[in-house]
Amino acid sequence: MSEILFDTLVEGKPVAIDVDGTPVCVVKVADEVFAVADTCTHAEASLAEGEVTGSKIECWLHGAEFDLKTGKALTPPATEALKTFNVKRNGNQLTITN
Repeated sequence: MSEILFDTLVEGKPVAIDVDGTPVCVVKVADEVFAVADTCTHAEASLAEGEVTGSKIECWLHGAEFDLKTGKALTPPATEALKTFNVKRNGNQLTITN
């Protein structure tokens, strides 16, 4: 489990955090927050360094795109989905769990 404040997140700017020893990429899109594994399933690059467009994140290394809601790999070279994490919001407090 990890906690982060909603108002510290910037729209469309990924942030890397640690959830029980696992690197996780957290992204605010409008009033929603998504959390996915921070490591690209294709080349093990940090997705927190990638670019967000809508509810998609693009790996900076080879351009693979993933759906932030489902973790699904949307474009090659990635073919394997990302693990998604639960995000619960209580006011300004976000709790992210496996």
